Amino acid sequence: MAEIENLKFDEKELIPAIVQDIKTKDVLMMAYMNKESLKRTLRTGNTWFYSRSRKKLWQKGETSGNTQLVKDIKYDCDNDTLLVSVEPKGPACHTGEKTCFHRELEKGVEKVEEIEEVESAVESPIIQQLVEVIKERKKKMPEGSYTTKLFKEGMPKIVAKVSEECTEVIEAAMSQGKKEIVWETADLVYHLLVMLAKKDIDFIEVEEELKKRRSKTG
Repeated sequence: MAEIENLKFDEKELIPAIVQDIKTKDVLMMAYMNKESLKRTLRTGNTWFYSRSRKKLWQKGETSGNTQLVKDIKYDCDNDTLLVSVEPKGPACHTGEKTCFHRELEKGVEKVEEIEEVESAVESPIIQQLVEVIKERKKKMPEGSYTTKLFKEGMPKIVAKVSEECTEVIEAAMSQGKKEIVWETADLVYHLLVMLAKKDIDFIEVEEELKKRRSKTG
């Protein structure tokens, strides 16, 4: 444990940890560790992190079962970032994707006046793409998918997660920064979409309801 003392933790006693698949070299996720979560990671051989929004330690896969077996941990030349090589036991992303880094920024926007139009075109497809992924998970129920696990556990588990994420959004809004609020809101939106899919409700129906309300308010 002596080397831990050489690491540079930030003012909140946290250090970023980049998690990488040891076989494919894919970057799976980025989270934060404090000294205690790092010690637990070294002691147990599974990844543990610190949640800045919930202010507590959490083990990757404690609810989804998608744990990460640690193979080695390196730190950079500035002693302020960790690289954790793991053997993943299932997807890293809560959406069911293998890695949290599965989306790509739009390219080729050359004119300033086109930016708003491009952003408008991109926003809806992202939601719809996620809806389609969730529908596909519901249809094929692939093993190792967090979304599959939610569908198998049924509506009680899904609504419990929606309730949990609502609470975390509120907590983030009351005491955390913009990044944490965005993160927790994304979690809530995902679980809401799973709930709708479970009830065979297409998100388009929600959009139509919003359009009706908009037309009434003028």
